[in-house]
Order: sequence, then structure tokens, then C-alpha cells
Amino acid sequence: MKKMFLSFLVMCFFVAVNAQDSTLQQYTGKYRFPDGSVVTEIAVTIEGGVLTSNSSAGTSVLEKLGVDTFSVIAFQGTAVFKRDDAKKVVGVVIDAMGYHLEGSKDAAALVFTRPEALKNKLKQFTVR
Repeated sequence: MKKMFLSFLVMCFFVAVNAQDSTLQQYTGKYRFPDGSVVTEIAVTIEGGVLTSNSSAGTSVLEKLGVDTFSVIAFQGTAVFKRDDAKKVVGVVIDAMGYHLEGSKDAAALVFTRPEALKNKLKQFTVR
């Protein structure tokens, strides 16, 4: 009975994590900014269940504030993702550290969640 309960808890955890990751997955990808911008592109990925941006300026966690709106923690700013008529994420507007950047999502670029993030999640649960 104890093993069944533990197995149930582990299954619930994975369902919850996958639901969160799939919700965040829509934001992942490469976003390109116009020539002359302080940053030419950012890569948005999911690392350890957390949305993260990475650029030549550095890496930051993106903390959800509202629908399509995130706080760019490391740069004291915000990122607002833009959608098209079909509700697909197609761009991002970033206001951080006095800069205003408007970028479009690169549909050709694929950005994958790091496999070690999944391994770290699995290490938390060992059934004995």
C-alpha cells in the first residue's frame, strides 16, 4: 500500500511538471532583434522547470507575472511575449535596464530543454 501511494505521488508530480513545462514550452525558441540593438538575439529555454533567457548580455530567469508577461529577474525588467491571430507566440518586447527591445521569434530555430534538467527532476524521486 505504501509503495502504491508513493507511486501515485510520483505520478502526480510528473503530471504537474509536464503541465507546467508544456505551458512554458510555447515561449521557448530564439528571438532576433534588429541590427544595432544592444542584444542581437536571445534563446529562451526551460531549465529545471524554469523559463530562462540567455543572450550575449547574460542569463536570467523569467518569472511569470501575468498572461504572456514575465519579469526578467537579472536585468530588473519585463518581457512581454506577442502572439499572432492564431494565438501563436511570434515575438517579444523586452524593457530592461533602460533598453527597449522588440524581437521576432525565429521559426526556423529549435531550442531544446537541457536533458540534465530532466535528470535532476528524476533524482529527487527514488522508490525503495
